[in-house]
Amino acid sequence: MKPAETEPPTANRYRKPGYRWYVLGLLTVVYTFNFIDRQVLVILQELIGEDLGLMDWQLGMLSGFVFAVFYSVLGVPIAHVAELYGRKRVVSLSLAFWSLMTALMGAAQNFVQLALLRVGVGVGEAGGSPPSHSIISDIFPRRRRAFALSLFSMGVYFGYLVAYSAGGWAAEQLGWRATFVVVGLPGVLIALLVAATVREPIRGLADHGYSADAASSAAAASAAAPRFLETLRVLWGRRSFRHLAIAGSLQSLAGYGVGNFMPSFVIRAHDMAIGDIGWRLALITGLGGAIAIAFSGWATDRLAVRSQTWYARFPAIAIALTVPLALLTFLADEPGPMFLAYIPYEMLGATWLGASLAVAHSIVDLRQRAVASAVLFFLINLIGLGLGPLIIGALSDLLRPAQGDADGLRYAIIATALVAKTWCVVHFVLAARAQRRDLTT
Repeated sequence: MKPAETEPPTANRYRKPGYRWYVLGLLTVVYTFNFIDRQVLVILQELIGEDLGLMDWQLGMLSGFVFAVFYSVLGVPIAHVAELYGRKRVVSLSLAFWSLMTALMGAAQNFVQLALLRVGVGVGEAGGSPPSHSIISDIFPRRRRAFALSLFSMGVYFGYLVAYSAGGWAAEQLGWRATFVVVGLPGVLIALLVAATVREPIRGLADHGYSADAASSAAAASAAAPRFLETLRVLWGRRSFRHLAIAGSLQSLAGYGVGNFMPSFVIRAHDMAIGDIGWRLALITGLGGAIAIAFSGWATDRLAVRSQTWYARFPAIAIALTVPLALLTFLADEPGPMFLAYIPYEMLGATWLGASLAVAHSIVDLRQRAVASAVLFFLINLIGLGLGPLIIGALSDLLRPAQGDADGLRYAIIATALVAKTWCVVHFVLAARAQRRDLTT
């Protein structure tokens, strides 16, 4: 693979707002498929568990740990490769690979085969979001960056929407095996579209007013990507980044843990059909989350005009409000009140990501942005995605003999959510306090 080179017309292309929004839209579609292929397992796991005789801890391993370890560990070196050889190349190749791995999960016959294929999905998805974050920060000016990154992050919730709604419907109509094939293969076509239509932007293009000469001069001043260890040193030297990483990890632990077991909980506690669960969770998690993250990106950009600390203060307030909502959701006796409380619980919990990425990108050099995203995602996914579902699954198995299938899972979810979210809020507050100093150093 040859080092990446930007083409002369690239600056002219990105000077046009329409092309910038097209690239953002396409990268958001890629991110949507990232979460479709990641989360379709969640809506299918109760069927898979019954078919293959799996325990809750095994389901937690599949939806979390075995995926998260490789996704997290490989994300950082792949991001470094992307900085050297071209972010667009890495995004398109990664999408094609994880899509094929998802489709092959339909042929798995046991836990080990499922686990190995989930490893493949994790390896592929490791190359998706950090290079995309870097591209977006290069093509959108600082004053619009949190909003652009929040719109991109809506892909998480669009992915939930499709995975839950289409996955639930397909599972009832086709079975869980065919569902993996149906949701996996379209990603290959999107990968070809990325390769054919996205231009590799000049580093810092938007920061220099879309001036190709100025941006090229800036890029030439750091023609080689900073050494990996240097980037890590810079990041960990920023106190705000450390607190953001811890806060994001804890919110992700609660978010992934609760979200990945939500379909199983509703089946066990309220005896609902998987198709009915799918479209309800699609609207709440997918549509509601997308609206919330778009609003939070717009709101924090506006508030940050007065103080940059709002990028951390806003999610602190929002996530604090989810603590009582967790109790209302999972202690409800009927599905109606449960879903009613779950709507604001999910929406408020979606507000942190875009703002956190904007902070991370603001405290590093131009060629360190992909690695900054990768390091942040390494921590939040290894801890959050890796441990969240596993902790809840293990607690559920531990409580099951005394509490039963439904209440064992109920109390496992409540305990994990309350502890993780309360601790998370503390670190967002500390990040806000440290942010002003880090932006001036």
